[in-house]
Amino acid sequence: MDNQSLAHSRYNCTYHIVFIPKYRRKVMFGQLRKDVGETIGKVCKMEGVTILKAATLPDHVHMYVSIPPKESVAKMVGRIKGKSALMLFDKYPQYRERYDRHFWARGYYCETVGNVNEETIKKYIAEQYERDRLEGDLKK
Repeated sequence: MDNQSLAHSRYNCTYHIVFIPKYRRKVMFGQLRKDVGETIGKVCKMEGVTILKAATLPDHVHMYVSIPPKESVAKMVGRIKGKSALMLFDKYPQYRERYDRHFWARGYYCETVGNVNEETIKKYIAEQYERDRLEGDLKK
């Protein structure tokens, strides 16, 4: 993924996030499955989250997303789950009572996703120092 921009910064903060419906019930089939995906997409767009890839399975949701660095991943996942639950309850009121007004289970799984490892970063930093030193020598 290319870097994205805020007013004074560039970033590439990507995450793999997984969360489940309450009691990990296998409920997301057919139209509900489609509506869950569309609803999460709308919420992410409202919140400034870019969905790079996502999948709604019967008992969980996978998302590969880019979240601006000014946002906490925990708060963003909370907003996505909270707002999507309210929107889904508006469309499917029968789930409001069945899930005691909580469509999603507490918690989530999250891991950072990057295209470099620790050694690559260390090497890049070392090379930057060397390159800067050489450029400084050339200008003399």
